[in-house]
Amino acid sequence: MGRAAEMPGTTQGFLRALGEARLITPLRSAGGHRRYSRYQLRIAARARELVDQGTPIEAACRIIILEDQLEEAQRLNAEYRRAAQATDPYRDPRGLRLGPHGIAADARRS
Repeated sequence: MGRAAEMPGTTQGFLRALGEARLITPLRSAGGHRRYSRYQLRIAARARELVDQGTPIEAACRIIILEDQLEEAQRLNAEYRRAAQATDPYRDPRGLRLGPHGIAADARRS
């Protein structure tokens, strides 16, 4: 765990606190040592950044969870838009339905 704590600039105690807050759950080696993924270490570095700015650890964990959920929702949204565009050529990249002259149907109503 010592090497893992050095990577994001944190301490072993901070990594344990993130585990207790259930932000990250490291795997365990056969010898019982905690094994952190690169993703978990990036999360730990972000948590350290927020805590260093004065955010309580519980709030930092919640912020990180919400940031992660937002990123995933944006990724899925982009995938759905690409799929919709591929199946309906009359939709612009924002998902608006285009009329015969390439003008969004919503814009023509104004």
